[in-house]
Amino acid sequence: MPKNDISWKRRTPDGEKVEVYAHHVGRVWNFYTRGRRFENWRLTPQPPLEDWLALLDGIERLVARDRLPPVEADGVRTTIRERFPDAKV
Repeated sequence: MPKNDISWKRRTPDGEKVEVYAHHVGRVWNFYTRGRRFENWRLTPQPPLEDWLALLDGIERLVARDRLPPVEADGVRTTIRERFPDAKV
């Protein structure tokens, strides 16, 4: 996983632990998940709101450390509003 990727862990609705990472390519964020350490990463075509909010949190932390421009956080907020109109961002 490259240094500029953002990763976190969460639990599925079934209670299973899942590792997630997001990779930035152009203007698109690709999400990948895996259940266990040595499993292959699987592309997640429609990530849930929980993953988008975790990504936004990670981006805001990097913006605060001057590792990403603030425009990145704005772009993710816009994407969240488009995909999840009821979400409060």
